[in-house]
Amino acid sequence: MQRPAALELTAARRDLTLLVVVIVGLARLLDGPLTWAVAALLLLATLFGSLQVLGHVEGQGVVGGVPIESLILPAVAAIGCMGAIALVPIGVLLIPALAGTAFLVDRTLLMEERILASESGLTPEDRSQVLVATLLVGFVGFVGAGTLAPGGLVGGTGAPADPLSGTDLLVLAAADAVVAGLLGYRAAALRVVTLRDALWSAATYAIAIAIGAAALRAMAIPRLIGPALLTLAFYLWDAFHGTTPSRRRDPKWIWQTAVLIVLGVVVAGWNLLIRG
Repeated sequence: MQRPAALELTAARRDLTLLVVVIVGLARLLDGPLTWAVAALLLLATLFGSLQVLGHVEGQGVVGGVPIESLILPAVAAIGCMGAIALVPIGVLLIPALAGTAFLVDRTLLMEERILASESGLTPEDRSQVLVATLLVGFVGFVGAGTLAPGGLVGGTGAPADPLSGTDLLVLAAADAVVAGLLGYRAAALRVVTLRDALWSAATYAIAIAIGAAALRAMAIPRLIGPALLTLAFYLWDAFHGTTPSRRRDPKWIWQTAVLIVLGVVVAGWNLLIRG
C-alpha cells in the first residue's frame, strides 16, 4: 500500500535531517584537510537530498521543477553546523549542538516546503521569513567557515592573534565567500527574475563578504563577534541591493563593483603590512 504524499514528504525530510546530524557528529572527530573533503561532500549530499525531499511537494512552485534557490538554506545550514560544532568540546554538550543542527536543517526544509506548496506565490510574510532564516543560517555558516579555515576565528577577548599567512587568509575569505554567494543567490531570487541577474548579485555578495572577512581577521575581532559582524554586513548589502534594480548595466551596479575593487585592494594591502 502506497503512503500518502504528506507522509512521504515528512519521512524524506526526517531521513535527510538524520543523515546530516550523523555526518556532522562524526565530522567532529576529524581534523585537517579531510574535514574540507567531508564538508564538500556534505554540501553536495544536502543539496541533492533537499532536491529529493522538495520533489515530494505538490504545489505551484514545483510545476517546472524545484527551484535551485530552495535547496540552498538547508545545505548551507548543514555545512555551517559541521564547522561550528568544532567549537563544542567532545562530551555531553554535543547533544544539544546536534539537536540544534537537526532543528535548523529541519526548519529550513519545512519553510521551503511551505513556500513551494503555496498556490498564491511568495507573500511579504514569506519574504520576511526567508530573510530571517537566511541571516540565521548565514551566522552559523560564517562561524563554520571561520572554524574550518586554519586560524580563521580569533581566540577569546584580549587573546593575542597572529596574522594569518597569505594562503590561510585566502582560504578563510574563500570559505566565507562561498557561504555569502550561496545565501546571496537565495536572497536575490526573491526579487530578480533572470538567472544572470541572480548570479551577478550572488557574486557581489561573495566579494563583499570575502573583503569583510579579511578585514575583520586583520583587526583580530574576537571569537563570534567576527561572524556576527559579517552577518550584519550581509544584511546591509542585501538591503542596499533591495532598493535598486538588478541589472548589470545599471550605473549603480558599476559603482558597486568599483567600490568592491577599491576595498579589496585596501584590505589586501592592509594584511600585507600586518604580516610584514
